[in-house]
Amino acid sequence: MNSAYRIVGAFDYVADAEILRVKLESEGIEVFLKDANVLQAEPFIASAIGGVKVMVLENDLDRAKEIYDALRPYAQDNDGNPIICPNCKAARSERYSERKNLLQKLFPFVEARKYRCLNCGMITRSER
Repeated sequence: MNSAYRIVGAFDYVADAEILRVKLESEGIEVFLKDANVLQAEPFIASAIGGVKVMVLENDLDRAKEIYDALRPYAQDNDGNPIICPNCKAARSERYSERKNLLQKLFPFVEARKYRCLNCGMITRSER
């Protein structure tokens, strides 16, 4: 049995990660929250460390992603409409940050807003 942990999702707030943790554990999936204690002590560094990572055993990853996809909120524009992928027309996008350099890692809000389609993987820029 492989006991390696894999990331299901990452959150800026510990409370959001806890909601997913509770749901996954109620489905019988073992969960580990990486960096939760760090963010409870220093909540302003969430974007610098990548947030709280919800991790599950590799054997449970596919099932955990299915559960998370059923719960997760998808990206919306400023009017509350879902972001539509220009490639596959799916309304299943999430915020995306490349964090290529130190400035973007420390201050991710300086990077242009981008979205990644969870259906086809295409990355698009916001039109704001």
